[in-house]
Amino acid sequence: MAMPNFGKVAVLLGGRSAERAISLKSGQAVLDALLRKGVDAHPFDPAQLPMEALLQQGFARAFIALHGRFGEDGSVQGALDLMGMPYTGSGILASALAMDKWRTKLIWQAVGINTPRFAVMDAQSDFEQIADELGLPLIVKPAREGSTIGLSKVATKADLVKAYQLAVQHDAIVLAEQFIEGRELTAAILGDTPLPLVRIEVAGELYDYHAKYQANDTRYYCPSGVAEGLSQEIQTQALQAHRILGCQGWSRIDLILDKNDQPFFLEANTSPGMTDHSLVPMAAKEAGISFEDLVVKILALSYVE
Repeated sequence: MAMPNFGKVAVLLGGRSAERAISLKSGQAVLDALLRKGVDAHPFDPAQLPMEALLQQGFARAFIALHGRFGEDGSVQGALDLMGMPYTGSGILASALAMDKWRTKLIWQAVGINTPRFAVMDAQSDFEQIADELGLPLIVKPAREGSTIGLSKVATKADLVKAYQLAVQHDAIVLAEQFIEGRELTAAILGDTPLPLVRIEVAGELYDYHAKYQANDTRYYCPSGVAEGLSQEIQTQALQAHRILGCQGWSRIDLILDKNDQPFFLEANTSPGMTDHSLVPMAAKEAGISFEDLVVKILALSYVE
């Protein structure tokens, strides 16, 4: 592909979120790929330098490889908008909405995108009633964290309190969510194009932090093994889920396909991982896009609101 002149590019990595370690890996992979393509790219860690240093150091645009809060939630996007600096991924509103799984689900429900039933929990909640309404097992998780940090699968009513106490350490908004048994899938969006689905199989019960980033027995399948017609339906719905939140550039939409082949959409990621375990590069490879070309395509979609 022809290489645009991007100018001096900052790869934003690290940051202050609970996903800092993963962001450092994603950012390094992105940086290395850009350098291999001849882009004048440099690392920039917002946890170590103020954002205004981007202008002081002469950067022309930013590739956001930050994950979680203070990077994927609209805060960094707002700072870059104020500076007039183009950046990758979604803008302020879409980033903030996608980071908030509660509000994401409310919007998806409003337009008919299927998502597991849920309840918002606080210390005064009737935990037994929530369990009765959603059924057991269920999932308890912080509404505004990523990488399944603070997430628990709850099998008994007695375990709900412990799961809530874990989740609330990470966010004041805690969700209890209907557990959907089925195939774990992810649908990457690049520009306005859905990439091939990736299916994930884990050795344990959950695709949690360990299974995502540390385990060697997590299996990824792309092609996913889902029938072609159903795959296309899921991809179409994933693109709708991306668009209704206002996402731009790229994203990753996570879902479960239940035993009746009904998709249940879980969340949208506006700054997906780019490590050696990451899913968007797998989907891009199946579509014939190398990691280096994927990174350049994402950077070429950068903009300023």
